[in-house]
Amino acid sequence: MNDRLDHLLVLPHLRIQNANAISSPMTWGFPAMSAFIGAIQALERNLPDETRLIFEGVGVVCHRIEPQVTEGGVIKAFHLTRNPVDKSGNTAAIVEEGRAHLEITLLIGVGSEGEELDSFDSRQALARQIFDQVQGMRIAGGSVMPAMGEKRYRPELISFDDNEDKRKKQWNRLRRRLLPGFALVLRDDRLRAHTEALKAQDANATALDAWLDLSRLNHECHVTVDENDKQQVEWQVRRPFPGWLVPIPVGYGAISDLYQPGEVANARDPNVPFQFVESLYSVGEWVSPHRLRHPDALMWFVENDIERGVYRLTNDYALTHSIED
Repeated sequence: MNDRLDHLLVLPHLRIQNANAISSPMTWGFPAMSAFIGAIQALERNLPDETRLIFEGVGVVCHRIEPQVTEGGVIKAFHLTRNPVDKSGNTAAIVEEGRAHLEITLLIGVGSEGEELDSFDSRQALARQIFDQVQGMRIAGGSVMPAMGEKRYRPELISFDDNEDKRKKQWNRLRRRLLPGFALVLRDDRLRAHTEALKAQDANATALDAWLDLSRLNHECHVTVDENDKQQVEWQVRRPFPGWLVPIPVGYGAISDLYQPGEVANARDPNVPFQFVESLYSVGEWVSPHRLRHPDALMWFVENDIERGVYRLTNDYALTHSIED
């Protein structure tokens, strides 16, 4: 488990237009958490030289999502656009892109390198400065729309108290600000438990079978016979676990050796090492913020294993909440 948070930057109700809704080759909907990790890394690098902050993790609370898809029917399709003519003057092909409009609150764990964070005024000035800087960024491939006169949503840099009672009061106050909304957390434990349950029924079952089983609604037919030998059929939804579970990508796994800079032609950046990877998947859960007992539970962190070629994200929710679920 990561050390608990000392400072938390709250960027409330960011409106993102045309965010990438295709989070991986096998999932769509809410953007991958790696997109938000990338956004805060870009934000940290573009901070002014005099602002010496370290961003240590990110949490996301989604207040609203509007997938740009056709309405009605069971099967939906993304709204696609035909780009302008190409360089030869011919009509360009339609590129399959999925988009969604979002309204989210970003919560960023903050550390400092000599930055004074004890003063309330200095913290609020930093929060406003970073909030204004975010307005000109792209997050998850989408454009952050300017906050037009919405004074009720104010950024805040919270310094948590060492006293547990005061710390809890600070978190309770923040939780109320995050409603209504849902936070995405990691449930690796649900995937492991369901894999073992399927293996108990079928020795050939794999983690992929468990992941697919948790990713869909399973309807089962139950037939009962009454005292008059009359059969009654009832369809029920089988849910192995309570909660709003969803399939999510959590990073990348290497499928090739690590090549030195310049060895692979047409790499995006020829100055850094290159490696072919594929997506890694797990199960997440959407949780209302009022159910989170402390802010650390919604934070996502980078946890890479370079030797194994695993580049993934992790979250501590299961370690702190699953025992009492």
